[in-house]
Amino acid sequence: QLQLVESGGGVVQPGGSLRLSCAASGVSLRNYAIGWFRQAPGKEREGVSCISTRGGTTNYADSGQGRFTISSDNAKNVVYLQMNSLKPEDTAVYYCAADRGILFSLCVLSNEYYYWGQGIQVTVSS
Repeated sequence: QLQLVESGGGVVQPGGSLRLSCAASGVSLRNYAIGWFRQAPGKEREGVSCISTRGGTTNYADSGQGRFTISSDNAKNVVYLQMNSLKPEDTAVYYCAADRGILFSLCVLSNEYYYWGQGIQVTVSS
């Protein structure tokens, strides 16, 4: 079974950067759709970005457009989320998720994914 583990979170000042990693084990991520999601206290989980590891196609939510970059390293079986120009409203628990059988057009919808990591805290504060 595919297992996902997030890392790279922490506390950063507004305007700073973080790179989150989603390391997969058990199964190669080749041909998977991988999504990054986040959930802030009192809010529903929302999609941040997603990528197809087969074709490299990426999607971004408006909240991260121009600031966030998703990428994959198939040799290392890792997906990254580079976050720049972070804002306090980016504070949330960030999750990575993977699924092989979803339509890529639905990759920003959390209920389409079967495999999930445990989540990692990102806090943007002065």
